Amino acid sequence: MCLAYDANMQVNGSVHCSACSHASPRSDPMRRRVVGRQFQCKKCCEILSFPCALVYLSTHDILEPDPRMTRTDNPADPFKKALSEAARTMADAREMTVTYSVDPPGMSGDAMRLPQITRRMTRDEVLLARGTADTLALRHRYHDTALHARYMPQGQMARDLYQAMEEARCEAVGARHMPGTSKNIDARIAHEATRKGYTQIRDRQDAPLSVAASYMIRQLATGRELPEGAGHVLDLWRGFIEERAGGTLDGLEKVLTDQGAFARFARKMIEDLGYGDQLGDDPDETGDEDDASQDDTEDQAEEPENPDSEGQDEQSDEDRSEDSPAQDSAQADVALDDDSDDEMSDETQMPEADAPLEPPAPPPHSEASADYKVFSTAFDEEVRAEDLAEPAELERLRAYLDQQLEPLKGAVSRLANKLQRRLQAQQNRSWLFDLEEGILDAGRLARVVANPTTPLSFKQEKDTEFRDTVVTLLLDNSGSMRGRPISIAAICADVLARTLERCNVKVEILGFTTRAWKGGQSRERWLQDGRSLQPGRLNDLRHIIYKQADAPWRRVRPNLGLMMKEGLLKENIDGEALEWAHRRMMARPEARRILMVISDGAPVDDSTLSVNAANFLEKHLRDVIAMVERRKAVELLAIGIGHDVTRYYERAVTITDVEQLAGAMTEQLAALFDKDPRARAKFRGINRAR
Repeated sequence: MCLAYDANMQVNGSVHCSACSHASPRSDPMRRRVVGRQFQCKKCCEILSFPCALVYLSTHDILEPDPRMTRTDNPADPFKKALSEAARTMADAREMTVTYSVDPPGMSGDAMRLPQITRRMTRDEVLLARGTADTLALRHRYHDTALHARYMPQGQMARDLYQAMEEARCEAVGARHMPGTSKNIDARIAHEATRKGYTQIRDRQDAPLSVAASYMIRQLATGRELPEGAGHVLDLWRGFIEERAGGTLDGLEKVLTDQGAFARFARKMIEDLGYGDQLGDDPDETGDEDDASQDDTEDQAEEPENPDSEGQDEQSDEDRSEDSPAQDSAQADVALDDDSDDEMSDETQMPEADAPLEPPAPPPHSEASADYKVFSTAFDEEVRAEDLAEPAELERLRAYLDQQLEPLKGAVSRLANKLQRRLQAQQNRSWLFDLEEGILDAGRLARVVANPTTPLSFKQEKDTEFRDTVVTLLLDNSGSMRGRPISIAAICADVLARTLERCNVKVEILGFTTRAWKGGQSRERWLQDGRSLQPGRLNDLRHIIYKQADAPWRRVRPNLGLMMKEGLLKENIDGEALEWAHRRMMARPEARRILMVISDGAPVDDSTLSVNAANFLEKHLRDVIAMVERRKAVELLAIGIGHDVTRYYERAVTITDVEQLAGAMTEQLAALFDKDPRARAKFRGINRAR
């Protein structure tokens, strides 16, 4: 930002447009429209870059900051607000909503989704958010969806090339009008190249051709050098592209600002690169043919075949109107009889083998209930925790989790040691002696030496009940768990997994939530398809694998820190999550399977419940629990945090304070492994006892 002081002008903290000299005071909302080193004048709509615009700041402004910029709980909030306003201005869509989420960034109608920005506001986070916002805003401003779809190729590779080049066109056009966006988009491209490992690619076949083509378009249109990883990908394919499509690329400058002309240019490039067979029909030719055929049909409809027939038709209508109703009914009966005869003849002529077969009914979305409906599963995801955040961020979040729960570690560790002692006491070897077969008992050989007629004694090791066991912890990752509950649940899962692993009991840690609030992409598709009645589940599921049963704990320890990530916890659909965890356990080879659910409430999803019955999700949860308990292949238990879950689960306990969670988990698992039948009977009736 350039600080200029003019002795002939009163310093008032205003921004002066160098094009029209319009002064915008500090309180003007235009101050929030600053994009990088640019702003848009509210009067002349000219987009200017510093130092072309004069910015006057008084001493008063420096010593006393703007009262609107007061400190908030999250220091990133002012930046998020400014970036959102800038994105709306660049996209020329003042009603556009901008959200920050851990979900992949993108645009859905007038909703923009940007990468999450943490409280630390690292340089990489800020640059990535700016670059992503600029890319999406420019695409919204300079892209026509209908025109894009008209020229869309049919083959997958051709579609990838077509879409990548169109994105590069939007970025290049925006960079010409707003040069400040170039550096931000460079930062996004560099981040993407680093994340996908483009710098390590040595073989051209490992680098995506569509990405290289988009980089080529952007470099030729802007004249800017690409970041290191992106430039490496382009260098691998540059010779091939220039050899095949060099002549076509010479006409890029003429079509860059015209999307229709550029679409035809892109299709020509795709053909030059060897994917012409995937283009499909030429939309320009088919469009002309359709228009001509439509005109012919309209002309035929307007011109009658015989002008004299008009009078005859009118006369025949008058004659028919004078006929008796009985004659009309008789003619109708004859017509119906003729139709029935035609249908009968068709049935008799068609052999049974040629009868059309009805398509098989689609499988139900839930094994527990055939009535449970899901509008769309296209946007659901089952993802590992390490895929939702970079390793450095996971380590940072894990350190934050450890810091938050430092006062509770002592109590939790004591309970874990208690559980470990009880399990290891059962793990001590026990033997069955004086058997006729097995391992020779060396301790009883003295009897054979003293009396040779004494038969040899054998022994066998007695198996303990908890061997060959797997335990799954299913954690509710809904928004109501935010804060202390999710922190306690994470640290308890940590300690419990380490404890059971020492006792040779495998542990799997899973989490469940949704990808978005208020329905996400599933709801958007439902709105586009006409709002069908009773659509079923109307949100995008996100099932997270924090630790697989066979994964060593030391390798996945940072994953639980993901629960501390802002924007991860959203809504909870318990029934499908429980069914998912049950399916995973049924695929395990262990003889004994224990599934523990930790939740703080009933299933809630506003998008689903707003268009279905009020008990839609709750009924499905009850059906899934009944199926699991009926099959008896998995031992199911639940812990409710501040919520009575005993009305759902047969084996359940409710705690009123999250600090009681560690004790409840260890006591329930200890009771499961206890040899005393009375203790196990007490556990089985835990919901009735409480």
